Amino acid sequence: MSGIAAWEDDPQSSAAAAPVARPVPALEHPRLGLTMVGRQPAARVYPTGSHGFRYWTAADSLARAVRCWSRAVPDGVRWHVGRPLAVDLDAGDDLNAYYDRQELCFFHASVRGVTVYSGESADVLCHELGHALLDAIRPQLWNAASIEVASFHEAFGDISAMLSALELQSVRQDVLAATGGRLARASRVSRLAEQLGWAIRQSHPDAVDADCLRNAVNSFFYRQPEGLPPMAPASALSSEPHSFARVFTAAWLESLAGMVAVRGTSQDGVAAAAADAGRLLGAAAATTRIASNFFAQIAAGLLTADERLTGGEYRAAIRRAFVGRGILAMSSAAGVGDGGRSRGGQRGERRPRALPTIEVPIDGRAYGLRFRRLLVEAPLGVTRWAAASAAPDLGPLAAAPPELASRAFVEDLLRRGKVDTGSLDQRAMAAARGGRTTHTLVREGRRLRLVRRLFHWRAADQDASGRQRP
Repeated sequence: MSGIAAWEDDPQSSAAAAPVARPVPALEHPRLGLTMVGRQPAARVYPTGSHGFRYWTAADSLARAVRCWSRAVPDGVRWHVGRPLAVDLDAGDDLNAYYDRQELCFFHASVRGVTVYSGESADVLCHELGHALLDAIRPQLWNAASIEVASFHEAFGDISAMLSALELQSVRQDVLAATGGRLARASRVSRLAEQLGWAIRQSHPDAVDADCLRNAVNSFFYRQPEGLPPMAPASALSSEPHSFARVFTAAWLESLAGMVAVRGTSQDGVAAAAADAGRLLGAAAATTRIASNFFAQIAAGLLTADERLTGGEYRAAIRRAFVGRGILAMSSAAGVGDGGRSRGGQRGERRPRALPTIEVPIDGRAYGLRFRRLLVEAPLGVTRWAAASAAPDLGPLAAAPPELASRAFVEDLLRRGKVDTGSLDQRAMAAARGGRTTHTLVREGRRLRLVRRLFHWRAADQDASGRQRP
């Protein structure tokens, strides 16, 4: 049978010094099919750096991610667009990638004489597909004006990259050897997008981690994002979704390490634990109440899903990881996961709740807009017995009220120049920085509505040369 050559994960991963032989991937799928933009080269082994190599390494990565998630999500889950999802491997000059509900877009840029293609990295490819998959599971998250909801979307993308990498036996073998069987240690799986991180680091050394774009092994403890700065160097936590997502991603990786200990520290044990971790995360994402402290609700949802799907096999591993990171307060963890029920009222539903968010008006004049009513989809308020995150000192932390959470989300977007107002009000964007906007304002009579346009891969707003984009 003919085959191709592809990267196992990222082109710059120290463990991926050379491409590996792979069977020809199939992008057809009854529910989660993909279609590449442009000409398909013949399926054969191509030299690295060629269009043919980039095409087939991308197809191999994406097909692996689809295979991983198709086993983890319910049969009814389909792409939001309602047809095979388009993939554009080279949409222009940028150090970025995005999902916009219509397609996955990847780019290229020249950095110090090296042309970096974001669509050549399995990490970036599978992260963006993770956004699309989560949008298919829970489309109500798309417009939610919540820092924690947006951050969970980014964490889900990074988790998608890690789970897709662990589909490969060679990667599982290498990670077990490199970590001594303790998957919560830094490895090629935890280091995400090494090449793209290197490229960004050439102009902005503190914008990304020292050895990759983001490392799922870190020391961040939960903080209420409404009290964090909107931007910070990679060594600190901010409310920017890519930055704040690292708290959840680290907790999830630690829970996976605990699940591997339950299954056995072997290649088969890692494969079984990873498959279960994907199922639990998909189930939690599909049913969790969309509240301002969404991380805590998802953690509780994982425990509830674990009770329902495995009989509580991983309860201790999940609790230990999410309590240790402060995502779940100890008092909340004690009341979740018993008999498939939680004090927050979640009973392992198979479908999301009918009321995912509430619509609240924000005074647009406070942000320099001429319009008084800016409508956003706010997260719900938490119920009396809903899960809570931990306070930095003692006990649980009260969730931010929905109106405060939404205002913080909107103000963060405007501070970072991520809202495209078009011709609505040029003054409001006078201080906007460059970079691809993620949201736009849509006029509805005398009101405006904040609408998400896309999720993109990175937080940095500068191009490869260090210039801020106009």
